[in-house]
Amino acid sequence: MSEVKKIATRESYGNALVECAKDYDNLVVLDADLAAATKTGIFKKAYPERHIDCGIAECNMVGIAAGLAATGKIPFVSSFAMFAAGRAYEQVRNSVAYPKLNVKIGATHAGISVGEDGATHQCNEDLALMRTIPGMVVLNPSDDVEAKAAVRAAIEHEGPVYIRFGRLATPVINDTADYKFEIGKGVTLRDGKDVTIIATGLCVAESLEAAEKLAADGIDARVINIHTIKPLDEELVVKAATETGKIVTVEEHSVIGGLGSAVCDCLSEKAPTKVLKIGVNDVFGESGPAVKLIAKYGLDAESIYAKVKAFV
Repeated sequence: MSEVKKIATRESYGNALVECAKDYDNLVVLDADLAAATKTGIFKKAYPERHIDCGIAECNMVGIAAGLAATGKIPFVSSFAMFAAGRAYEQVRNSVAYPKLNVKIGATHAGISVGEDGATHQCNEDLALMRTIPGMVVLNPSDDVEAKAAVRAAIEHEGPVYIRFGRLATPVINDTADYKFEIGKGVTLRDGKDVTIIATGLCVAESLEAAEKLAADGIDARVINIHTIKPLDEELVVKAATETGKIVTVEEHSVIGGLGSAVCDCLSEKAPTKVLKIGVNDVFGESGPAVKLIAKYGLDAESIYAKVKAFV
């Protein structure tokens, strides 16, 4: 069996910007002295005249992007999630979302898989922060294919969009002929009748592996990839809850305010269902190898398998 191809979605982000720039001559990219890390350096090399390095001044960068959007440009502001969603939150809220400007936010290095950069840089709160901003679309692609599709979809969407990318290389799972990305529409990757695992980002591949382990124990798990945290595909979530009776959410994010909270908000109103939320449990991360941290915080396939089995 051939080894599964793995690509970091931050790489996908840089490559997608270059591809999309061919079709959108008003696309511009801004970064905050992190072009090498966010991979916007790929775009800078291809289109130097359409790249702006704003220095270590994320709040100012968002303000510049707002001004560019007001002139008809499609600006992508790029930085680590901790800075894009955290440090520049006020500017994203007031300068971009409030006036409904067409600014896209490419937030890389999200979650505990940032690894050795440690707790200060491992942003496990960004999805929650961005969900609360009126009119903000929040995307969290699971692999290279989906990340590239998310960038193009964000460009085609009129209005503010936040896209979360990771540092760690993750398996490519969406390289199928029938794959289709649509904002606000989840994807059922595996059918099942006993429980539904709803996952996002790098946890999608881990959840698929966990489902295989569950199948060996006679537990038939449905797996849904939710790449759009907001707007949530409520129809798909309710259908899964109604048909399988139990829901498990899995995210490389705090269990407070992210995918799990969005799913619970939906189900509590439309289809009350027992839900298990798997994620970062109201703690900060720590420094260490990304793969080991994922396991320690219970987000690897083995941990997901054990938790879902106990839940069912």
